[in-house]
Amino acid sequence: MIERADILLVEDNPADIELARHAFVRCRAACHFEVVQDGEEALDFLFCRGAYAKRAGVEPPRCVLLDLKLPKIDGLEVLRQIKGAPLLRRVPVIVLSSSSQASDIARCYDLGANSYLVKPLEFGEFTQLASDVSRYWLELNQDAQQGMLSP
Repeated sequence: MIERADILLVEDNPADIELARHAFVRCRAACHFEVVQDGEEALDFLFCRGAYAKRAGVEPPRCVLLDLKLPKIDGLEVLRQIKGAPLLRRVPVIVLSSSSQASDIARCYDLGANSYLVKPLEFGEFTQLASDVSRYWLELNQDAQQGMLSP
């Protein structure tokens, strides 16, 4: 059986992907971590289609870390589709962007983002952010989609 992802990282920058992987390992986050590199792949993963069709019946990730500037389909459209889908709308989406512009932040919250974080540039700060994200969203937060796929 295919394992449920605890965290789905949607990120196209290889350096940021590696930084996130190392940060989550360093903070000892006990989680199953999946990475997709563009908006189209993220939607295929979440909606269990294309290369991810075998995920059908597997619960959605416990949270999504979403970059805004993505190839194929941008992060805002990914967010809009997640929050517009009955089986996905309760999945927490944490926007993780290099932008700190008020208009980007407002637009994400208007579309239903659960949190908006600006990517730290330093490894130590990113490790702390990874620790905070995993502790809050995977340990403290109550998982709203638990059992959602059951009748």
